[in-house]
Amino acid sequence: MSYASLLATLDAWFSRGSADAGPGVVPCRRGCSACCHGPFDISPADAALIAEGVAALPEAERSAMHARARSQLSRCAALLPGWGPPWLVAAVEELAFDTLTEQLAGDPCPALDPGGGCGLYEHRPATCRMTGLAMDLGSNERLDNHCPIQADFPAYAALQATPFDLQRFEDEAEVHDARAADRGHASTTVAGAIEAALRGPGTRG
Repeated sequence: MSYASLLATLDAWFSRGSADAGPGVVPCRRGCSACCHGPFDISPADAALIAEGVAALPEAERSAMHARARSQLSRCAALLPGWGPPWLVAAVEELAFDTLTEQLAGDPCPALDPGGGCGLYEHRPATCRMTGLAMDLGSNERLDNHCPIQADFPAYAALQATPFDLQRFEDEAEVHDARAADRGHASTTVAGAIEAALRGPGTRG
């Protein structure tokens, strides 16, 4: 199974949950960017996926997205001195990275265009696809829905979790992460992946 096919299982989970909720209940859809703020870590497979998306963009869009990514990375460097290309999440302590994400929580994702549309929607990471519904993991376990505007939609906020075999997904994702790592991709942020896509994976400085 390709990584795109694996991500499609997440998309199917979301579509199923949205359909079960009924028409108009789930506001999370393409064009909504309420959750598209603040840096977060992505896997090597997601970084490789973003590189594909960046390469497919028209030159003007790619240049503008790169400028937004560099701007966010400059803010990251100012808040976390010593962190720089290739922007590896593993290169900083977990607490320091968590603090950074809190400080930049309101920063728009560099993949967003000025109108709030995602320029990498078809190539968005797994984390983006998992936001918008609560996930039923089985054995009375769940992942909560982290949509920041769900309180504005009572019927949406009250939805039951939609079942998904996350363990199987993560096991298969590890295989794709290993393959992507062999090609020079690494766990970074969306901005870091955009930067790497234009410099070449694994490039420093």
